[in-house]
Amino acid sequence: QVRLEESGGGLVQAGGSLRLSCTASGHIFSNDIMSWFRQGPGKEREFVAGTRWDRFSTHYGDFVRGRFDISTNNATNTAYLQMNSLKPEDTAVYYCVLSKGFIRSWSHVDEYEYWGQGTQVTVSS
Repeated sequence: QVRLEESGGGLVQAGGSLRLSCTASGHIFSNDIMSWFRQGPGKEREFVAGTRWDRFSTHYGDFVRGRFDISTNNATNTAYLQMNSLKPEDTAVYYCVLSKGFIRSWSHVDEYEYWGQGTQVTVSS
């Protein structure tokens, strides 16, 4: 069993940066998949970024366009999402998610068994 806990959300002005953290309890294997999704007001959940825990492969949503970076720290069982050049449309609740097995698609919510509670990111214009 794995528990995920996000932190680092908050209010930031457009153009600013935030770093989200996701700390996992339980053992994380090198081929586990850690990803971030987000859900904005009145919108469906959207894939943001994902990585194999050992960083062997990473993937980003099309809208990211080089602004975000996903990383992991094996020593602390923590994943990070560094977000730069934030825009008001990035306002959303951000969730970290984990798959303990093979995934067929980075962006399908059903691929991930474990979800954090979410952290709010608000970008003001």
